[in-house]
Amino acid sequence: MTRHRKSKIETFSAIVLSLALATLTACGHSSQVELKAASNDQPHDSSVRYIKVEQQIVPDTLDLAAKVQPDPTKVVRIFPPASGRVVSIAVKPGDHVQRGQTLAVLNSSDVASARSDFTKAKIESERATRVMEREKLLFEHGAAAEKDYVDARAQADSARAELARAQQRLDLLNVSPAANTDRVSLVAPAHGVVLDVSAAPGEFSKSLESANPLITIADLDTVWVVGDLYEKDAAKLSTGKPVTITLQAYEGRQWRGRIDSISGALDPTTRTLKVRVAVSNPKQLLKPEMFGSIHVTVGVHQAVVVPAAAVIREGNAATVFARDGSTQVQRPVTVGQTVDGKVEVFSGLRVGEEVAAEGAELLKGGPAQ
Repeated sequence: MTRHRKSKIETFSAIVLSLALATLTACGHSSQVELKAASNDQPHDSSVRYIKVEQQIVPDTLDLAAKVQPDPTKVVRIFPPASGRVVSIAVKPGDHVQRGQTLAVLNSSDVASARSDFTKAKIESERATRVMEREKLLFEHGAAAEKDYVDARAQADSARAELARAQQRLDLLNVSPAANTDRVSLVAPAHGVVLDVSAAPGEFSKSLESANPLITIADLDTVWVVGDLYEKDAAKLSTGKPVTITLQAYEGRQWRGRIDSISGALDPTTRTLKVRVAVSNPKQLLKPEMFGSIHVTVGVHQAVVVPAAAVIREGNAATVFARDGSTQVQRPVTVGQTVDGKVEVFSGLRVGEEVAAEGAELLKGGPAQ
């Protein structure tokens, strides 16, 4: 081999060696970048807190669908005492009214008739009284028979009774005998909240003959929460048992009370018993017809529980991240009730396993393990 040919071979070998070193260097750099990116995708271990799955005693709770109702003994349905045309309505549903407050005004011919009857009865009573006094004086002086005095006294008593009846009629109409108007004012017999108004100015009302009250008011300082108890659960409850009440309108709020009564017969349509709980309502937060639930503890049992923050819910599915050594596995679980921030787990976990209690949402966004 000539010296010139040997020099060319050495030059070619140097070039090949340089290209190989460059390729290896590039691959090494790429691997470092990929490893760094992968490490950035993983959440820092310090941002995820794991706890062991434990078993504890949890209550058996019976949940009853319920509805708020006014106390029927404190609901007042106001009918007009006389037939007539409605002149004005001074309240509307939701208004708070006080005892004696005017609710509506009617114009009624019955008022004139009642006032006329009172005037006639008053005149007759005064005349009969004077006759009786005269007969009494004559009888005492022997100038009149006892029978005449007895008859005069009976007529006076009858006239006074008729006057009392006419006075009661005016009182019922809430009309003064000295008034000169045909209008009747309807006043609130007790304080409360207006639930319904079934008339408007200009309408004609037919007194007590009407099936619908003109205005309905109720005292809502105490209300009833009435729940439906299914026949199969009837033996689990009794009067006096403590309950917790929640309402759909006030998420996170609770009211406590005791079962006042359980109905004595099943509703033939729903096959349920009515469970009644009286609840104090000073701030009027509980409104009639609000929906809620009555929760009653009927026993206890051992259950596997995890913190509520460990459960990831997607629609009707629930999962948790369990740690197995250095890896995290997302597992589907079947969950039950939530008690004091912990969720009961029926299946999918065993006691002693570790689950992500905080930061589980960070693991959910990471790559599959």
